[in-house]
Amino acid sequence: MSSFYFYDLETSSGSPKNGRIMQFAGQRTDEKLQPIGDADNILIKLSDDVVPEPDAILVHGITPQKTLSDGITEVEFLKYFHERVAMPDTIFIGYNNIRFDDEFTRRICYRNFYDPYQWHWKDGRSRWDLLDAIRMMRALRPDGLNWPIVDDKPTVRLELMAKENGLSHENAHDALSDVIALIELAQKYHKYQPKLFEYLLNMRDKRSVANLVEKGDPFVYTSGRYNSENEKTTVVQTLFKHPRRESGIVYDLREDPSKWVTKTPEELAKHWQARFNEDIEKLPVKTLQYNRCPAIAPTSVLDKESKKRIKLEVNVINKNQKLLLESSELIENIKLALDILEKEQQTRLPVSESVDEQIYDGFWQPADHKELTQVRKSDPSKLSELATTLKNKRIREMIPLYKARNFPKNLTVEEKKWWEDHRYKLLVASGEASPINKALKRIRDIDKTRKLNKNENYLIEELRLYLESILPESLSD
Repeated sequence: MSSFYFYDLETSSGSPKNGRIMQFAGQRTDEKLQPIGDADNILIKLSDDVVPEPDAILVHGITPQKTLSDGITEVEFLKYFHERVAMPDTIFIGYNNIRFDDEFTRRICYRNFYDPYQWHWKDGRSRWDLLDAIRMMRALRPDGLNWPIVDDKPTVRLELMAKENGLSHENAHDALSDVIALIELAQKYHKYQPKLFEYLLNMRDKRSVANLVEKGDPFVYTSGRYNSENEKTTVVQTLFKHPRRESGIVYDLREDPSKWVTKTPEELAKHWQARFNEDIEKLPVKTLQYNRCPAIAPTSVLDKESKKRIKLEVNVINKNQKLLLESSELIENIKLALDILEKEQQTRLPVSESVDEQIYDGFWQPADHKELTQVRKSDPSKLSELATTLKNKRIREMIPLYKARNFPKNLTVEEKKWWEDHRYKLLVASGEASPINKALKRIRDIDKTRKLNKNENYLIEELRLYLESILPESLSD
């Protein structure tokens, strides 16, 4: 029997690459969205090679010192997570978790010798993101909820949804408070629009997504990348399946394709990568990834009211679809534009020197999994000896970092020196561009440009003291 696990994170940075989880919170519910057992609310110690971003600390109010005094190590957290949270048949649910929280969770697993992906797909586990599902509810079936407006634009920010709908949300940007609000939001969604809720829940499976996308018919697509004036919702036509990924390339049928027919693949590539609100017009083409729980539905879901709400003119959609399907040369040029963009991306990607950043360099193989298990089960004092026996170079290189972050008391004199050298290179060696100097500069900028309240001043001062405390020994003497 499946259960839902609603979860949220507070992190040291907005970037999964550089940031760390500082707070993890979650609550399991049954299939009827009723809580099961106690909620999880866990602080995770920051290691002293991580520089928190001042803006992140001001948002969630958790100081690094708080994680050190009340938190547990990443190793301790992941043992709990895999034994008590990532249970078989768990459906993980968040709010923008696909693009944010799940990326942090993958990286903490990777750093600590767990497979980065198995927690959300193996043994009947899966994941769903309520953010675009809520956007689709607003666009297509809004009855049952109150919908906030900010600066004349619709928004589904969780704290505003909670306020408008009387949900429990005592402290916005506290992970547990966000989780409680999210569960209550899901309960209301299911109560008032059960058919749409269940439909999108079932569409979390990438095979279901592929079936609709590759069917060949136009379909409704709600995404944060689309215009808020149209409730982030449009009707798209699949152009072709991505030749190298589990994705579909789709065209927004609100847009006349004839203006693009004369463009070369190179020109199309430039327009494709253009950002909204730039001088260059954005190509109305998007990559729809099957494994990211997209909010999509057949056009039969559109009724008179929803068409009016999203400002959809059916005659325009039909006309543009006909023109598009007759434009075989345009579709072929878009395929060539995709090739151009991917080649450019490959040439721009830096070769990662840090083993921490090599998470996407390749999946762990069966032989690697045996070595990952060996590391996790090893006595911390024996890790250095174990490293000499392992075949996978990446795993060998990860062990010193893993040991220093989770078991600093087990470091030898030589290992302590290596760790200080590592922290010096990482934190301060690049001068003004170094993480610590950039953080201190940002603190100075905040002091000059913002009027901080008493609590915010406390947070900034605590962060300043923390940054001084983690300066490598050679600089703090």
